[in-house]
Amino acid sequence: MTNPCRRHFQRVMTAEAAAAVAGPAMTMEGCTIYELHLAKLQQDYLRLKQVQSTEGKAELKRQLLPEYVPYVEGALAEGKGAQDQVLTTLMVWRMDAGDFAGALDIADYVITHALLMPDRFERTTGTIVAEEVAEVALKAQKAGGTFDLELLLRTEQIAGKEDMPDQAKAKLHLALGKAFAEKVSEDESAENTLIARTHLDSAKTHLGRAIELHTNCGGKKDLERVERLLKKFAAPSS
Repeated sequence: MTNPCRRHFQRVMTAEAAAAVAGPAMTMEGCTIYELHLAKLQQDYLRLKQVQSTEGKAELKRQLLPEYVPYVEGALAEGKGAQDQVLTTLMVWRMDAGDFAGALDIADYVITHALLMPDRFERTTGTIVAEEVAEVALKAQKAGGTFDLELLLRTEQIAGKEDMPDQAKAKLHLALGKAFAEKVSEDESAENTLIARTHLDSAKTHLGRAIELHTNCGGKKDLERVERLLKKFAAPSS
């Protein structure tokens, strides 16, 4: 969708429709702009089913998602919490496509208004958000890479208090613990010790919580390293 006028029109139409339907007991069904996007979503879903590769599906979603941006912007700007299968599905698609910031924008709205996930999704919204972000972060960390700490913190802020299996919540705390811990190197300079201790304290809290929730989460060695570094960077006694 490259036409700015068309994008603006769809954004405004979505905002007006979303503002007119209030509450989780209501649904966007019957709103023309919603029905059009729901039909498009079904067509795109059929296209995705023809792709067997997970990477291929993610790439196709990255190509398709920009076409839904005006709808998402309008719904999030003026929505009053009506059930919306387009939004909930796009939230998951954005995560699949690697757009976690965009997914969390939708997740914040979806969880705040207690929107229901489509029937084909077996997990609750909070579980999906926490687990999907955490698993990608843990995969990157295991491979020696990093994951944006701010995205993990925002994920915890949005989904951390939702009811979910302990193992799912443990993954999020584990990813957070690792992300805080990786900010501190073994040879941290003296002038950075206060910052290092702050990061290590946060890492210890999250890693400890992850282990508490799921003993075999894989964070014990990370916690040992954090505790060792905390002793190394301990404040000098007076």
